[in-house]
Amino acid sequence: MSHVETQQPSPAKFRILDLFAGPGGLDVAAHVLGHEVTGIEWDAGACATRAKAGMDTFQGDVRRYRAAFFPHAQVLTGGPPCQTFTVAGHGAGRRALDDVLRYIDRLHTAVRNTAGHPDPLSAWTQVFRTWRQIHEELRRKEVEARAVKAEKRAVELSRTEKRKAMRNRLEELGSSPEEAKLLLKQLKVPQSLAFRDAELAGLFKEFGDLAGTLEKLKVRLEELGDERTGLVLQPLWWVIERSRRPGATAYEAVVLEQVPAVMRVWEEYAAVFDTLGYRTRTQFLHTEAFGVPQTRRRAVLMARLDGSSRDPLPQVEETHELYHRGASRTRPKADHTDALPLDDTGNENRRPRKKPAKWISMEAALKDAQEFSGGQVRLRPPFTVVSNYGTGGVPEARGRRDHDTPSATITGKVSRNRVVHQGTDTDLDDELDRFNNAEAGVLQTFPAAYPWDGNDVSQQIGNAVPPRLALHVLRHVLEPDLGEREVEDRLEEGIKKLVAWKPERTVKLLKHRGLEGHPLTGR
Repeated sequence: MSHVETQQPSPAKFRILDLFAGPGGLDVAAHVLGHEVTGIEWDAGACATRAKAGMDTFQGDVRRYRAAFFPHAQVLTGGPPCQTFTVAGHGAGRRALDDVLRYIDRLHTAVRNTAGHPDPLSAWTQVFRTWRQIHEELRRKEVEARAVKAEKRAVELSRTEKRKAMRNRLEELGSSPEEAKLLLKQLKVPQSLAFRDAELAGLFKEFGDLAGTLEKLKVRLEELGDERTGLVLQPLWWVIERSRRPGATAYEAVVLEQVPAVMRVWEEYAAVFDTLGYRTRTQFLHTEAFGVPQTRRRAVLMARLDGSSRDPLPQVEETHELYHRGASRTRPKADHTDALPLDDTGNENRRPRKKPAKWISMEAALKDAQEFSGGQVRLRPPFTVVSNYGTGGVPEARGRRDHDTPSATITGKVSRNRVVHQGTDTDLDDELDRFNNAEAGVLQTFPAAYPWDGNDVSQQIGNAVPPRLALHVLRHVLEPDLGEREVEDRLEEGIKKLVAWKPERTVKLLKHRGLEGHPLTGR
């Protein structure tokens, strides 16, 4: 991999295993900090990007691997694909959250009940048995869910065929296409037609019966839960396995991140990690408060193995201001406090403590990245980004952000956002009316030269961890003993390297056969 040369070596070098690694947001951040990363990722498009970026990758389902396969990994990271959890109401999201929390509690109970057991092998057997029971329950649910989904698809196909037959019959009986469409929308055949035509009445009845069957199948699928439940549990089990399996060495640190709705899961994870001897911290992070030119909120769980202290880990300190709509967009002059902080030796630092910097705008981020983009990042006149999404529950009320503000959250639909002349609805000319992959990646703080590849690149970018956010979190967890001045220098160095990063080589994707001789496997 290609990096900017630096005079300061990394304070420590860790071997990181990244589950659900995506296109490499955390990986590229770890690399510029000087760490080695191996990712596991199943999506073919994300793996194609990783290969071109030179990111060491095992392609496949995380569930086909085990923590024991990678005994030399010192740090575990990841962002498991999570279903939408919601604590409100009694819908599928609430049930999914309850299921996950119930499984975590079962694992936590097994860990607690075997703590301090005089026979480590017997204790491990009990914990592993609990996991196998959970794994088998989830497997049976997935098998049944696949069968129910197949039946649901067959019913939906039958409904489509019945609807077509109903429309044809209505038109044969004299209804206009518009009248037929309205009757089908109401799903109610006029009595005059029903009495006159038994075939039409039968079609409407069959269609209604299929609708009832379909509703029952949907309810059953909700009861069975989401197949991602098992994926959500994987990082927890990998940490338990490395902590409790005889002969294994516990991970030195763990970093997990996901959407805000997953925070309740991370809190329960943290309780288990506490039992296993980790210091932990859960925290909501606003991306723009860490120099990401985008407003986005993430739920992060951080853990560090430390038998000498049970105090929580400190919070990750924000470096930039939060963005508030309508706030001043003028970047202020550098503003410092009067006091000079002490360094680790008790002497005054020569550099004053800085107040948080202004958030970074889209325009500033794109301009800074342009020289490293090979022409992929383009200059624009003052612009407004019109979101593909509505606001306030109104689809037509598209969200808008001007060039001199942070972007709205970058999602998998980023390529559909329109870029118009500021204050108008007139698209920019010369194909500047859409962000290309390099530009969308920059707004997610990927290097401008990141080699996006494979299918659905927009989705890859939208799902990725913002590398600049990952840089802050990894530095915080893996380098806890740096002084304040060292932290500032370390982040400044890492950000410069991240912006200027370029791929050095393409690597081959690994499968199970690649475990043999891999640096993390010890085989």
